[in-house]
Amino acid sequence: MKTARFYKHILEFKRPGGTSRGVLHTKETFILEITYNGKKGVGECALFRGLSADDVPDYEEKLQWLCTHINAEETELKEVLKHYPSIWFGYEQACRNLEFGGSLYFPSLFTERKGFITINGLIWMGDVAFMEEQIQEKLEAGFFCIKLKIGVNWPEEKKVLTTLRSKFSKDQLELRVDANGGFTFEQAKTVLQELAALDIHSIEQPIKKSGNPAEMAALCQSTPVPIALDEELIGIVEKSEKQKLLEFIKPQYIILKPSLVGGFSGTDEWIAAADAVGAGWWITSALESNIGLNAIAQYTFTKNNLMPQGLGTGALFTNNFESALTLKGDLLYFK
Repeated sequence: MKTARFYKHILEFKRPGGTSRGVLHTKETFILEITYNGKKGVGECALFRGLSADDVPDYEEKLQWLCTHINAEETELKEVLKHYPSIWFGYEQACRNLEFGGSLYFPSLFTERKGFITINGLIWMGDVAFMEEQIQEKLEAGFFCIKLKIGVNWPEEKKVLTTLRSKFSKDQLELRVDANGGFTFEQAKTVLQELAALDIHSIEQPIKKSGNPAEMAALCQSTPVPIALDEELIGIVEKSEKQKLLEFIKPQYIILKPSLVGGFSGTDEWIAAADAVGAGWWITSALESNIGLNAIAQYTFTKNNLMPQGLGTGALFTNNFESALTLKGDLLYFK
């Protein structure tokens, strides 16, 4: 018989992370352990307060329910947990780790140290000097693709992007931006034109997710800069609803965060839906600890997507777990 337990871990940021939704100082997460026949599998239920669809009062009760019913059929577990994507994400990890052992989740050339993943460099919001300092670090480290958070002070953010583009052409530096829903529909129309003039690769979630995706569909239809859906995908669990949403909005890209979209199985469904409508996609981490980040990286490699992926490096936190990953320039390797 399997047994399971979980515990909470509060990750502390080395320096606060600024987004259009506010400044982050800590990140709460839950570690799930499943034991069977003397072996242990570890996964991370990476709850994201204020963003996850499962940021609900009974979250820990549901985690306890999973531990109590760990020997139930997987179909039964999934039915109960389908609206708790980060719990399902942790469960899938722990099961795979139980199967493969060590720090393995998806054995591949990546885990044999014969492959790598290209990632983008993430620039957190702050004043111009702080953003420029981060950009300089990424450029010196050898990043080809940089992603900037925007949507708090667009005139200042635009200046930073304009300066960057004056120094580096789009062939020398790929620039992505993430608005986290920071603009209104009318603002977004203007911003998209300004981004196009700067040869921006794409913008994530220019406007907030709402119950009515018609505005996002209208933007995607006429945009001069590719739009990537991010928050728009959160909370949609049925495969048919995923397909329906993408057919309606017709985005150029979707951003897939396994901890927010129902783990690896949920991500697979979104990839199939994107492929069906001709939308591109890439995979992004969402401030997981090194446990979840390692699992996401291993999964990402198996998807054979050669675009720069939005994976973290685990370097944001002072009290992270030991990392199974290492970064050389903008290439992520398994240690």
